[in-house]
Amino acid sequence: MTEHIVIDADRTGPPATGNGGWTSGLVAGTVDPGAGTVEVTLRQPPPVGVPLAVTAEGDGWAVRDPGGQLVATAAARTAEIEPVPPVSRTEALAASGRYPGHVRHPFPTCYVCGPQRADGLRIFPGPLPDGRTAATFTVPPEVTVPVLWAALDCPGGWTVLSAEQPYVLGRIAAVIDAMPAPDDECVVVGSLVRREGRKALVRTALYGPDGGLLARAEATWIAVA
Repeated sequence: MTEHIVIDADRTGPPATGNGGWTSGLVAGTVDPGAGTVEVTLRQPPPVGVPLAVTAEGDGWAVRDPGGQLVATAAARTAEIEPVPPVSRTEALAASGRYPGHVRHPFPTCYVCGPQRADGLRIFPGPLPDGRTAATFTVPPEVTVPVLWAALDCPGGWTVLSAEQPYVLGRIAAVIDAMPAPDDECVVVGSLVRREGRKALVRTALYGPDGGLLARAEATWIAVA
């Protein structure tokens, strides 16, 4: 059976392509892994505004554009995702004030972290003294799985990316432990696990106003020219 998804034209990361976290969350919300976690791998920049076919193939799912080109794959994941330890709202606000993307940003119109997107999620992850990133995140009126996956996306990337060396999301797996309420002010934190050549493995976690864990993710980011 084939399902179809469409990435809204304003849910971008790099210009004219779908934000990686949003796209992966849209795919994850479409497939049925049973009780497991979904891991999504982006095979090419996701096109926006066109129907993408999501079909079960082999042990997972394939996402293809109208021409049949492979855009992404998804599979069930069994490995646990360790949450990044939380920080206080005060620490997260201070870190956001140090957000390097306010000065230079490789993708300033990113739906999640782009300073030029007044209609975006406006998550501005800045560095903590220990090398992690943190930011506050005000939940939009419509709370969906793609919104939370998107919120978990860029804070991890900003542990490695810069205007001089952009990275893009290559793979992400996420677990939603609880859904926040609209207008909740949450805290999201990111950490670098390791780098291997052009690849960086990162983790992120989202915490609610009461400090409770809402969601966590592990992702691979890839350096691009």
